[in-house]
Amino acid sequence: MNPSCLQYALTEEERRTFNETGYLILENALSEEQTARITEAFDRIYANKLSEGHDPKTALFYPNFIPDHELFLDLVDYEKVLPKVWGLLGWNIYLYHAHMIATPPSGQAKNDATFGWHQDSGRVNVEMESHPRPRLSLKVAYFLSDVSEADRGNFWVVPGSHLNDSLDMPADRHGQPEGAIPVRVKPGTAVFFDRRLWHAGTPNWSELTRKVLFYGYGYRWIRTKDDMTVSHLWENSSPIRRQMLGYGVNCNGHYTPTDADVPLRGWLKEHQPDMVAR
Repeated sequence: MNPSCLQYALTEEERRTFNETGYLILENALSEEQTARITEAFDRIYANKLSEGHDPKTALFYPNFIPDHELFLDLVDYEKVLPKVWGLLGWNIYLYHAHMIATPPSGQAKNDATFGWHQDSGRVNVEMESHPRPRLSLKVAYFLSDVSEADRGNFWVVPGSHLNDSLDMPADRHGQPEGAIPVRVKPGTAVFFDRRLWHAGTPNWSELTRKVLFYGYGYRWIRTKDDMTVSHLWENSSPIRRQMLGYGVNCNGHYTPTDADVPLRGWLKEHQPDMVAR
């Protein structure tokens, strides 16, 4: 990592916003040029999936896209974003989860049916014995399409709900939970959100295709959530990128890491020592 990335370190205001609301919006995380180039790579994959038979009327959920283009790989340790991730989670982290989603126009009339509200991580929310549930991980969503208006397949959230283990739903399954809002952002925006934040994907009632890349960061002792075939990228990656891609000296290093397991810790000791208290 170039020490210049520290200009993008998590601020106390950003920390407070994330801790209180469960999410953080970073406008202009990607430049217009970056957004255009990444969108071009995204569109090629989407077109290939359509040619292979994917139904153009349904959303494309495509994991394991990191190896498909260097532009996707470069976002794994992106200088404007990773410092904020380690600012929230610490240094013993890696990319455990990544997927791209293309949501085409639904072709359906708008309705007020209750969305599919959930917290991430599946069985974690049943089997962890704590309250509130532990943070464990977060996602960064890079929006490539314009969702600054409503009804474009917006990501909906209930701010502050990450500290609640349940969410009251409308009894008749019409309308949304109290306090629910759509996240409306321009292309190039990155949205960080706590895995515990109650959120929902929504139908796309517009004429635009919604395009988003999700990068999920968690502690190195968490198993991967997707089939991430990235080990072939280790050899040509920098030490910190290799850590983000799941490299470890051995299995025990995920629980009791050595310097070789977590080069980010050594880098932070030199450049941001307040991040390495323990």
